[in-house]
Amino acid sequence: MIYSTATVPVNPAGETALTRAQAWQGLVLKARDARLFLPEGLCTRCDVVEESATHFVREATIAGTGLREIITLEAQSKVTFFQATGPREGAIVNELFEDEAGALQLRFYCYLGLRGKAPGGPEEQAEQAQFDSDKGYRAALLSTLKRTRELLADGRLSWSQE
Repeated sequence: MIYSTATVPVNPAGETALTRAQAWQGLVLKARDARLFLPEGLCTRCDVVEESATHFVREATIAGTGLREIITLEAQSKVTFFQATGPREGAIVNELFEDEAGALQLRFYCYLGLRGKAPGGPEEQAEQAQFDSDKGYRAALLSTLKRTRELLADGRLSWSQE
């Protein structure tokens, strides 16, 4: 089983401040279309194929691998990606929260396994090391916030309150 977590401040010194609503809209937009947030060419398809009052389903091709995710939104707080098909099974969560000082934080955490691979085996160990590395999910959180700021500056960030 892979467990990884990372937390970054939403508004570090020297960056354009984002409100909770703006950071939230960035997370929702990333859930709906990862192509806008991942390096060019990494995600070649990302389509919402089903929607309901409680979730939506997206199908994507990321790094050449097809996957299907069931995504739930807890307004202004949490986006959870349940891995329905693809190489991983489990859940990935992006969460906005205030720390003890009242500063807005963005946290990633996941509980995952690799389909068809031995639990705790070399493939899972390699995936764990990647998630926990400087190029892992901490970097993805920082990239998400950077891209959210760019979309805001370009006037491309939606203002609905999903």
